[in-house]
Amino acid sequence: MSDTQEPSLDEQIAAYQREFRDLDPQVEQVVSALGRLNRRMNVAYGRQVAELGISNSEWEVLKHLVLAGAPYRLGPGELAKRLGLTPAAMTHRIDRMAADGLVTRDRDESNRVRVIVEITDEGRTKWMEAMRMATSFEEELLQDLSPAERGLLGELLIRVLRRVEHAQPDAGGRLKGLD
Repeated sequence: MSDTQEPSLDEQIAAYQREFRDLDPQVEQVVSALGRLNRRMNVAYGRQVAELGISNSEWEVLKHLVLAGAPYRLGPGELAKRLGLTPAAMTHRIDRMAADGLVTRDRDESNRVRVIVEITDEGRTKWMEAMRMATSFEEELLQDLSPAERGLLGELLIRVLRRVEHAQPDAGGRLKGLD
C-alpha cells in the first residue's frame, strides 16, 4: 500500500486489531464498509449533479422542497432545520440558488414577515434529471444482488438506522459544539 492509497478494509481492521485488541472485526467490517460506501456514493452523486451545474448542497435543498409536496415550498427556517444548517448558512445557500434560477424567495401573502422558498421550473427540471442519473447509478450499484438480497439488505440497514436514530435522536441535523 502506498502512502496516498487508502488501506483495504482487511488492512484497516488488522491495524485496528493490532492497536485495540477489544475490537470486534465483524462489527468493524460492517461500519467501515458503510462509511466507505457512503463517502464514495456522495462523491459519485456530486459528480452527477455537477454535470447539471448544481452542487450536492443545492441538490439537498431541491430535494427537501420536492419532499414537501406541491407547491414545493418551505420557509428558510424549516429548510435549515431539515438540512442541519444554521439560518445564516441557509440564507447564503438560498441567495445563491435564487441567483441561479433554481428557487424563488418571496414574502408569504398571508404573513408578510414570513419568507417562502419555492422551487422553480428550472430547479424541478434539474432535480428530475438528477433523480434519473441517481436511479441509473443505484441500479448499477446493486446489480449483483438479487431482488431478495436487495430486500434483505434494505431491511437490515433500516434496523441499524433505527438503532442509531434511537440512540442518537439529534444526529440527523447539525450537532452543536462539533463544528
